[in-house]
Amino acid sequence: MFFTRFSAALVVAAGLAVPAFAQSQIDRPECIAPANPGGGFDLTCRVIQSGLDPHVDAPIQVTFMPGGIGAVAYNLFNSTRTDDGSAVVAFSTGSLLNILTGKYGAFTENDVRWVGTAGADFGAVVVRADSEYTDLSQLMADFSADPASVVVGAGGSVGSQDWMKGALLLREAGATPMDMRYVAFDGGGDAIAALLGGSIEVYTGDVGEMVPHIDAGQMRILAVMSPERLDAPFAEIPTAMEQGFDVEWTILRGFYMGGEVSDADYQKWVDAFNAAYETEEFAAIQKERGLLPLNLAGDALEASIEEQVANLRAIAKEAGLIN
Repeated sequence: MFFTRFSAALVVAAGLAVPAFAQSQIDRPECIAPANPGGGFDLTCRVIQSGLDPHVDAPIQVTFMPGGIGAVAYNLFNSTRTDDGSAVVAFSTGSLLNILTGKYGAFTENDVRWVGTAGADFGAVVVRADSEYTDLSQLMADFSADPASVVVGAGGSVGSQDWMKGALLLREAGATPMDMRYVAFDGGGDAIAALLGGSIEVYTGDVGEMVPHIDAGQMRILAVMSPERLDAPFAEIPTAMEQGFDVEWTILRGFYMGGEVSDADYQKWVDAFNAAYETEEFAAIQKERGLLPLNLAGDALEASIEEQVANLRAIAKEAGLIN
């Protein structure tokens, strides 16, 4: 296969047994969403803005820091804000891919501290509500006949995880991924605006970021890239696999801090995450946002990142993105 499939273990909650914690004393807690509003990083920050609120002693502020699909933020927290104990930065599986393919510069996954997760998300194939494509098979037929006839766009450059979702579709259609007409945007919010404006025909985004748009009736999800159908509000949307196409993409959503953050400040955030994971309220927020309960913090997340980077490195080599 062009890509190896993510392990199903990604969507299983860690189930860490921890006692309830008192509120963590974090001075002016902040979540950095390294893109414009409306995309997956925005979604990731909103999960903890609500979900961690009972477990920190001040409201978590969300700050947008677009640039390089996370590169600007990653470089800032590896240079100027390396010891900032008040802020966490949202990341996804795509961020890990960008790190190991050098899109974030010389810094590696070992230069930051991985703190906690918001949950697991999945790739989605999205079109406008008035699109001629009413199911995935129609789109795949056009990809097969003439890949360049369809304009695809997403919040990431060539080689990013959103590009890879499109590449998976083309590969499954028997086409060459590099033949895809792909338009890169600086975040999912910009890509969604382009889809609604008619600049692109297909958005290869994430299902979780579609929650606010489902009731508006402006977009149609042709398929989710999950191993099985998701619960409401996505229960009626078929997977790519059940439509006959062997395409799957699981997305870890989480947070990192600067590499020089003190153990004490780091532990405050870890404690807050672990306390939140034990509550029904946090699980409800994950479900509302279209996420599955992948709950990892501290050492457990660090170990998971190490494993995922190794898997992604293998995928990137298969795709020809690295040697």
